[in-house]
Amino acid sequence: MAIKSKNSDSVGDGLVTFRDVASAMKGERVLRSSGYEVKLVAPPAELRLGCDLALEVNLVEQAGIERVFTDEDVTFVSFTPLSTHSSPMCDIVKVTDFGQWVMIKCGNMKLSFEKATGKIVNVSGGGCPDIPYLNAEMVDKTLTAAPHPNELGYTLCATMLERAYEEALNIYNGDTRS
Repeated sequence: MAIKSKNSDSVGDGLVTFRDVASAMKGERVLRSSGYEVKLVAPPAELRLGCDLALEVNLVEQAGIERVFTDEDVTFVSFTPLSTHSSPMCDIVKVTDFGQWVMIKCGNMKLSFEKATGKIVNVSGGGCPDIPYLNAEMVDKTLTAAPHPNELGYTLCATMLERAYEEALNIYNGDTRS
C-alpha cells in the first residue's frame, strides 16, 4: 500500500479564532453538524490568542456561522481573511510511512498501525490524563474494530487522536484524499 501525502487544500478563505481549545472543538462540532465545511487548523503564530486551534471557513458564510455560534453558545474571538496574513496555516495531521507500519501524528498525539492488518500497534503523545485509557482501549485492535477516541475521551488529546484515527482509517481503506 503506497501512502500519498495528505492533501492540504484549504476549505475556505477565512479563519475563526478562539480563546480556548474547548470553544474551537465545540465550534467545529456544531458547524459540521449544521452542514458547514470547516477545517480544524493550527493558526499562524500572530493570530494565536492562547488557543492553538482555529477553524478555516468560507468567509461568505460568516453571517450563518455567527448565527449558529450564537444559537449554540459558542464563544469565538474573530473572523480573519487569510489573505491578510502571510504566515501559512499548519496542517495538524502528518503521515509517516515506515514500510510495514504507518504513523499518523496529529498535534502531539500519535497513532501507529500495521498496514497489512490494520492493527493499532501504538497510541502515544500529548499530556492529557486520558492517554493511558485511550491506549489501553485501542492498542492491539484493528482500526475497524477499535472505538473512536472521541467516544472515550473529551480532552484535546482525544480530539487530536480522533483526527489521527480518521486519517488512519482513510489510509487503511485506500482513501488518501482527506
